[in-house]
Amino acid sequence: MVILGAGPAGLVLGNVLLAHGIDCVILERATRAHVQSRARAGFLAANTVRVLDRHGLGEGLHRRGQAHGTCEFRTEGCRFRLDYGSLGRGEQHTVYPQQELVTDLLTRYLDAGGQVRFETEAVAVREADGARPRVEVREPDGRPARWQARYVAGCDGRHGAARRSLPAGAVRRHHRDPGISWLGLLIEAPPSMDAVGYAVHERGFAGHMARTPEVTRYYLQCGRGEAADTWSEERIWDELALRMRAGEHGALRRGPVVQRAVVDLESDVLEPLRHGSLFLVGDAAGLLSPSAAKGANLAVLEAELLAVALVDALAHGDPRGLDGYSARCLPFIWRAQEFSHWMIQLLHGSPGETSFQQALRCARIESLRTSRTHQDWFAEHYVGV
Repeated sequence: MVILGAGPAGLVLGNVLLAHGIDCVILERATRAHVQSRARAGFLAANTVRVLDRHGLGEGLHRRGQAHGTCEFRTEGCRFRLDYGSLGRGEQHTVYPQQELVTDLLTRYLDAGGQVRFETEAVAVREADGARPRVEVREPDGRPARWQARYVAGCDGRHGAARRSLPAGAVRRHHRDPGISWLGLLIEAPPSMDAVGYAVHERGFAGHMARTPEVTRYYLQCGRGEAADTWSEERIWDELALRMRAGEHGALRRGPVVQRAVVDLESDVLEPLRHGSLFLVGDAAGLLSPSAAKGANLAVLEAELLAVALVDALAHGDPRGLDGYSARCLPFIWRAQEFSHWMIQLLHGSPGETSFQQALRCARIESLRTSRTHQDWFAEHYVGV
């Protein structure tokens, strides 16, 4: 088995396969140091924790992760909190930075004898419709090489070799772009509140998400095509304070901006998630906006489903799980997409928004503030996958 990408999906898949005695190799184009320092997702859903626990992969997050079950909304007219951990199904998130989870999974995989080829870029997957697909790679020294296996798992994201290698017409791509962009910021400062913060402002959305006691993730809605480096730290803090209404609700704890990048809130889904012996997992299968923290959680869910199916096929000669992989994953993906886009509509004014649309958005927020039924629905979908 060849796995493309050493993110959460690839490493969960690799660990489960290795535990069942199935030979696999992970090909990763970045260095090990970069993989273990990539700061991305940080909110693990309850089901993600259950998946990791089922396979003995949750020790680090239970030791160092923090349970979290509260979010706060700030608008021009009100400020309210939802203790979503006590609503709906009563489930919480675990705040555990992705780079720490990846480090845990990688260490476990390597300690068990797993093989990872770092700085090895997958260029293309060939003959995926045959019995022995091959992966053409570029070695760390630039030389071409190839790997062959019975199956290939594309866990290498939306721009990776798995997607690029799909022949025309092999899959259908569903795509949506609401025209909204965020400036994602990693700031070396303690959280300014004990909740996830969502601020709706006429100048654009602002968000606050804890990562560790020393680091906080912030988001600022920005113009499409705007470069991250055009935002000075002074401008960043001025906009965060204004949109989060720091004058009314308390000053933000400041610190240096250690990472910044612009993210377009576009989404897509590929269907089916398989072409012959090539399977798509995580962002390679479907891209979600970060508006509802679903991407990494879906990736772990899909990785487990594929791992179990591969074990059945390779160890027990039962291909039914592989044949049904796409059909099992897609309902989860579409449900996550639906909630993600509901959040986008809740938190942002769309380009060219009319006064009628603005009033509808305000009504949605007011319903979320006052309706227990609406709050329970929100909590179930916010934490659920």
